[in-house]
Amino acid sequence: MINIYPKIISRGHPSLLMTYLAPIIAIVLTLITGSIIFSFMGFTPFFALHTFFISPISTYYGVSELFLKATPLALIAIGLSFCFKNNIYNIGAEGQLTMGAIFGGGVGIFFYNVEGFWLLPLIIICGAIGGIIWAMIPAILKVRFNTNEILTSLMLVYVAALILDYLVVGPWRDPDGLSFPKTRPFNDSARMPLLFEGLRVHFGLILTIISVFIAWFIYSKTMLGYQLKVAGLSPKASRFAGFNQNKLVYITFGICGALSGIAGVGEVTGPIGLIYRDISPNYGFTAIIVAFLGRLHPVGIIFASIVIALTYLGAEDAQLFMQVPQAVGFVFQGLVLFYLLGADLLINYRISFYKRSLINEH
Repeated sequence: MINIYPKIISRGHPSLLMTYLAPIIAIVLTLITGSIIFSFMGFTPFFALHTFFISPISTYYGVSELFLKATPLALIAIGLSFCFKNNIYNIGAEGQLTMGAIFGGGVGIFFYNVEGFWLLPLIIICGAIGGIIWAMIPAILKVRFNTNEILTSLMLVYVAALILDYLVVGPWRDPDGLSFPKTRPFNDSARMPLLFEGLRVHFGLILTIISVFIAWFIYSKTMLGYQLKVAGLSPKASRFAGFNQNKLVYITFGICGALSGIAGVGEVTGPIGLIYRDISPNYGFTAIIVAFLGRLHPVGIIFASIVIALTYLGAEDAQLFMQVPQAVGFVFQGLVLFYLLGADLLINYRISFYKRSLINEH
């Protein structure tokens, strides 16, 4: 009797062209799958996809909302790219965003009746510090005790969420807020300036663009970028070269924590201007998809953040005009990640089949 078995074999030298085409292929396959899903739900695919991907950005306000949601995604994803390039899987950016909002927003609450040009920079700096502090916990556990950073960083997300919940229903609750779980509003000096009159996109977009250029410069022109590249491709070669891996862990976690914290500051000092329970619709987790879809490259992350931000807006329009749950946006995000991982598997490995004879002895 002869049975046929599949076997996964490394390609050795993956195609560089296919590596960069994989995100586009993943997006196209996601659109095709989405069309099929909407068809089963009784919608015309063209109408559904138009409602989901075109209608939200058909006005200037819609485009501004797209950049508003893409801003924290890109900022966090750039920070995550530093960790992922170093083979450090920081899954806790959502918690670092929350702590950044707490540290930065706490300054805004403390100085709620003080005006000054120095207040917003101080809030941004404190937000970055809050994110760094929260990121250093899994970094220290990783270096000192070789603890799995995936588990520690993920669990800290829920600790940060509970701290935020305690503050907005307890000591930081707005005394004039009719017992709603929110803080008092920040004054104008503690708010991110709006870039355009009548639109909600704010100064955080400028900070994100600056972060893109800084990340590109670090990756392309500095020794740190070279060390991250070597450590990511071959940790053994990195050790032989004398690179301090523990130092890289601290640096990458610190950069990610700082950028995530600044993203949290942008969420509470932007159009809303106060701290409340649900400051982030899972931006920290979604940014993981953005980082990989952008191939951990700063420019790629910008385009990927726009694509993923569109799923948030599309889900809102789909709920309004098609009466489908807003969670359909997460379905599209999951499909993108699924197809991207599948494409990466086929780029780096090939599936071969071999025959095996089985002789039954009686």
